[in-house]
Amino acid sequence: MSAVEEDRTLSPVTGWTREHWVAAADDLLLAVRPWATPGFGRIDLPGEPARAGWVSDGLEGFARTFLTAAFRVAGAGGDDPHGHLSHYRRGLIAGTRTPGADDAESWPFIRSVRVAGQPMVESASIALGLDFTREWLWDTLSADEQDRVEAWLRDSLRHEPAPNNWYLFPMSVASFLTGVGRGDAETERAISRALDLLEGWYRGEGWYSDGDGAMFDHYVGWAMHLYPVLYAHLRSDQPDVTELGKRFGARLHEFLGTFALTFDGNGAPLHQGRSLTYRFAAASSLAMGAVTGSTPWSPGVSRSLLSGSVKYFLDRGATTAGVYSRGWHGPHPGIVQPYSGPASPYWLSKAFTALLAGPDHPLWTATEEPVPAHGPAATTPIAPAGWLVQSTPDGLVRVHNHGSDHHRPGGHAGADPLYDRLAYSTRTGPTSARNVAENSVVVGERGFDGIRNAFEPLGTGPGWAASRHHPEFSGTELPQSRVLSLVLARGAWEVRVFRFDAVPAGAPVTVTGWALAADRPDGLRDDVRPDAVTVTAEGLQSRLHAVTGFDRADVVRAPAGTAYGAWALVPRLRGTVGTGPAVVVACLSADDPGAAPEVVADGARIGVLFSDGARAEVTLDADRPRVEW
Repeated sequence: MSAVEEDRTLSPVTGWTREHWVAAADDLLLAVRPWATPGFGRIDLPGEPARAGWVSDGLEGFARTFLTAAFRVAGAGGDDPHGHLSHYRRGLIAGTRTPGADDAESWPFIRSVRVAGQPMVESASIALGLDFTREWLWDTLSADEQDRVEAWLRDSLRHEPAPNNWYLFPMSVASFLTGVGRGDAETERAISRALDLLEGWYRGEGWYSDGDGAMFDHYVGWAMHLYPVLYAHLRSDQPDVTELGKRFGARLHEFLGTFALTFDGNGAPLHQGRSLTYRFAAASSLAMGAVTGSTPWSPGVSRSLLSGSVKYFLDRGATTAGVYSRGWHGPHPGIVQPYSGPASPYWLSKAFTALLAGPDHPLWTATEEPVPAHGPAATTPIAPAGWLVQSTPDGLVRVHNHGSDHHRPGGHAGADPLYDRLAYSTRTGPTSARNVAENSVVVGERGFDGIRNAFEPLGTGPGWAASRHHPEFSGTELPQSRVLSLVLARGAWEVRVFRFDAVPAGAPVTVTGWALAADRPDGLRDDVRPDAVTVTAEGLQSRLHAVTGFDRADVVRAPAGTAYGAWALVPRLRGTVGTGPAVVVACLSADDPGAAPEVVADGARIGVLFSDGARAEVTLDADRPRVEW
């Protein structure tokens, strides 16, 4: 990164100021320039193409980096010392001169999600970039050039999006066209359609699902909140948008109250859900909240969270020669989706919405304050998502997942490590789908393992969360079988309770704990006892021990590793289904977690005494569990 001295007086948490953000944006944009086509119509970054093909990938490189340029220049009031917009102006003209042509510059047509639909995604970034830089770019185009850009963008209004956040892309295009005096019945339909769907996806407490079903991940922030709030922000001069702005702002405010708790004290976002290669895009809703005032957090906390997230990745090898790789720290194929091309990581541009706050904004002038994860140990339920957020003063954050399965109603999907695990954290990642699964409960039947694919949330509350799933097998069936999973969390400790309904007695059952990874096998150590396993890596410890229902303990290798290391170990307990529930104690810690909780299981009642004196009692009723503290 360009040399900017840290300011530990203004920014005692991260050292970063607004100047660091400007430098990070400039570095990003200058690093991709050599990969642009001669007319700058596409930016063809190196690497294997996504399923949409390399031409679409080149458009993606243009559109997503253009978003960074737009936020950087707009936030500086048009000041553009590196001439970023002049390059994107050339590219805009070159790309829309002959769309669909077989040449080095032309953009592909926007079509349905079912037929080469990726350009629809990129149209939103281009529209937003034009919206924020209107006076310095759009207004300098000739009438014919503007018409060609509009013609290309309008195809996003005429084709089918994916049944999720994609509907917000035509909305953003329609918003821009309306803002430059080119709105009509077609743009109105695109906007009203998206807003109507958004209401149907709202689940309360500031949380949306990314489409029908229970789809909660970073898309809630970087899509379901970002686009509607930007729409209200950009079209605030329209009377009918004023009330929408208040509604979206209030929802963003409430969302950030819990979402911010999922960031590690070291700046890392939660490692869960798809498209994780967008990295610090996860912080974009925090930026939007700070810019618009729709946040419960002070400017000092907001900046600590934002700067910490960007710095986290830049300090850990996210770029090579300034170009962002597909991965987490560095390249990591395990988190790359089929739709992710070499330029896909540049949706991280969304975090640069922070630059819309000018130099005199409190976001940049306030003194940084500690982030929530560095506070006292806490557990916070997020009922709409079926999540329980667990944090400790070492800054480590864990999220127990009993509500987000990314399973569309009526659909079918196999195992998905990014959604089907019992828990995720900010310092561990899921193992590969072809390796043993960490943080899982698995029932076996005739040599097949039942996966936790779609599950029913059973509630959350102070210190607990629960769900139920029907084990899904490949090639066999267990009619009416259900597995109830419940977690109690306090401090760094977890008590996990499982009940097996309509599962044959004697069926094999396996429970795994937190996977730890390292670059080499000798970076990990393990201690295996008859009823307990401990795995340690530099700075982390994972424990798992049986209370009831398990008679064997071991550690399993995961040679495909995780995003945190090329090779991983997973603690495992094995047993058989009996007449009562199975109970285990687990722990992921960076500091000394203290003594493990004492657990007594008596049929359907489980009593727990934590080391700080807190007591909890679980009663496994027929339908829903009851937890009393």
